[in-house]
Amino acid sequence: MPSYSKKELVEMINANRVLVVSGETGCGKTTQVTQFILDDHINRGIGSTCRVVCTQPRRISAISVAERVAAERAESVGNANSCGYQIRLQSRLPRRQGSILYCTTGIILQWLRSDRLLSSISHLVLDEIHERNLQSDVLLVIVKDLLSLRDDLKVILMSATLNAEKFSKYFGNCPMIHIPGLTFPVEEFLLEDIVEMTRYSPQNKDRRSSWKRGFWQGRQSRPEKEEKEAEYKESWPCYARSLPVNLLHFPLNMRFRLNRFIIIPLHSLMPTVNQTQVFQRPPPGVRKIVIATNIAETSITIDDVVYVIDGGKIKETHFDTNNNISTMAAEWVSLANAKQRKGRAGRVRPGKCYHLYNGLRASLLDAYQLPEIMRTPLEELCLQIKILKLGSIGRFLEKALDPPTTQAVNLAIKNLNDLNALDDEENLTALGFHLARLPVEPHIGKLILFGALLGCLDPVLTIAASLSFKDPFFIPLGKEKMADMRRKTLSRNSKSDHLTIVNAFQGWEDAKYRGSRYEREFCWDNFLSANTLQMLHNMKGQFAEHLMNTGFVSSKNPKDPKSNVNSDNEKLIKAVIVAGLYPKVAMIRPSHSKKRVKVYTQADGKVCIHPKSVNSEETDFNYTWLIYHLKMKTSSIFLYDCTEVSPFSLLFFGGDITIQKDEDQDTIAVDKWIVFRSPANIAHLVKSLKKELHNLLQEKICNPAPVDWQNRQSKDCAVITAIIDLITTQEKQSGGGQGYGRTWAPAPRGSHLHFDDDDDD
Repeated sequence: MPSYSKKELVEMINANRVLVVSGETGCGKTTQVTQFILDDHINRGIGSTCRVVCTQPRRISAISVAERVAAERAESVGNANSCGYQIRLQSRLPRRQGSILYCTTGIILQWLRSDRLLSSISHLVLDEIHERNLQSDVLLVIVKDLLSLRDDLKVILMSATLNAEKFSKYFGNCPMIHIPGLTFPVEEFLLEDIVEMTRYSPQNKDRRSSWKRGFWQGRQSRPEKEEKEAEYKESWPCYARSLPVNLLHFPLNMRFRLNRFIIIPLHSLMPTVNQTQVFQRPPPGVRKIVIATNIAETSITIDDVVYVIDGGKIKETHFDTNNNISTMAAEWVSLANAKQRKGRAGRVRPGKCYHLYNGLRASLLDAYQLPEIMRTPLEELCLQIKILKLGSIGRFLEKALDPPTTQAVNLAIKNLNDLNALDDEENLTALGFHLARLPVEPHIGKLILFGALLGCLDPVLTIAASLSFKDPFFIPLGKEKMADMRRKTLSRNSKSDHLTIVNAFQGWEDAKYRGSRYEREFCWDNFLSANTLQMLHNMKGQFAEHLMNTGFVSSKNPKDPKSNVNSDNEKLIKAVIVAGLYPKVAMIRPSHSKKRVKVYTQADGKVCIHPKSVNSEETDFNYTWLIYHLKMKTSSIFLYDCTEVSPFSLLFFGGDITIQKDEDQDTIAVDKWIVFRSPANIAHLVKSLKKELHNLLQEKICNPAPVDWQNRQSKDCAVITAIIDLITTQEKQSGGGQGYGRTWAPAPRGSHLHFDDDDDD
């Protein structure tokens, strides 16, 4: 960073309560600004009054930046020195006063629960705020309100250059300062230039159907997007629009002489040990080619990159509030993405960047991606707003830099009402209070609580940790089929992705106990990431400690025998998954295809099980129902992480039960659409038992205490044991559950399911 910037920067920070610092990647703002503030206070003899906290959007950057700053100060990280970091489940803390702490944004939100004024912080530095992730946008609203309560707090907002003015305006036109970058120049080429340079001409025109050519297929497009897309289609013929794909394929199809090239794929599902290959310098005369997802755009910097080929696309998740479904589609990058990609070159010498889109497309790119708060479900955020006592959810979110739609907010509140986390006045219920305090989304929080109450804690915590972080399997290039086979083997015919992860985790623990060699072999043979498994282990400990502190269990050990009296009961674990994930239910119907069954949901009709699932090619199900964690629309609507579940699981842990006669048959229905044939006396027994269970669970949630499994005379133990016995001893229904009679009834008017029996897989 230029030396003249330091004096000007420190003066501006001291003179203003809020300052926006803009600068390109590599200009040094993340590592230097915090040190300038601390060193200035030390030089003025008031170092002990300075505590700088700098937020980072990613765990990896909080650690790496803290290590770099500590090295510059000739210190080790943490150990009560001047610089440290804190992320979830891991910290190396600096001294309390006269220090710099790098942390993830979630850590600050956690502190706000116990210290609403952040009174221990003198300077709050919000870094990479242009990325506009959900937590940083919420923190901006809180900090803006906090400034009216704390005159002594200094706030520094650090952003890329493109939208610094927007943040300045949000904070009452606060001053801005720009820090120039010190990277080498990067020459840019657009598609027209590349076609001319390669003398490439397309062999044939695009013969895909028109709906597949529509770029915005798979998501709700906004009117201004449609206008841009129409303008682009008018100006460029169809075959020319497919040039980028063909051009990228063209060089990779050339016969590389392997001794002259190293080709390394880079994506988030690769094991970390393989990811480190990208940082190693190739031998002389060998060119390194990294084929990467957008993980290489912001999360890591590969120093020796000289040439960048920007494919011009990014996979982005959006939430469709009309259909209550997440969609993932490849979309054009924003100008900010393109600039970031270009910036990957030119770190060590002048570079070149080839953008695989033309000048017209470049002129139509958005400045930035849509902020996360406008394209994701808001339930977890709403609970955070309530636990932090920030008032009405709607009114709080109206103050955001880019507020989400009223429809999205109302849908989140409705979902939390249905989950019994919020009451009709938008207050937290007892369940909502516990869900808000768990660092996971609400459905996963409910799964954790039910696992504790029903005595199957350890496997349920494994499932919860995996769903809230990521599953431990990785997929090496070219070994996808082998990885699928290993996953299927680990499922042990449970017909459950969730139990597959439980089995994998238990296998890893057993191997680790035997020694590091056995652990390495087990992970290698089963395509498992030891780092991810260790993270899941740490998260389980955090969840169990939270449950002990709130009274649900008596030990912080996830494997405590008192918390795991039913942990070997596979059917009960599946019922607990229903308790957490309901109403995410799908129905299985036989298909003419021998390869897979047909699957339907109430809202969408026909859907697909994701190919990664152990159930994707399963045809011999015991029951006709699946519970799933995530539904995502890409080329089709896919269900991720699904488990086959029994009727009793749905009856006891699903929605409201109604008993009725349907065409002279006695039936029992869950939420009026999951319908089973049942004799009236059995139906009434189930309904009364469910009512007892509901009252018992409400009592346990209002007054947390472990169930005394030794005292068989107690009412809570008697009720839970009766239900567990019913779920466990339920006779296996071969042939897709036909023993239960007709397992589907007409839905209420206005929510009919539309099956298309001609639509074979």
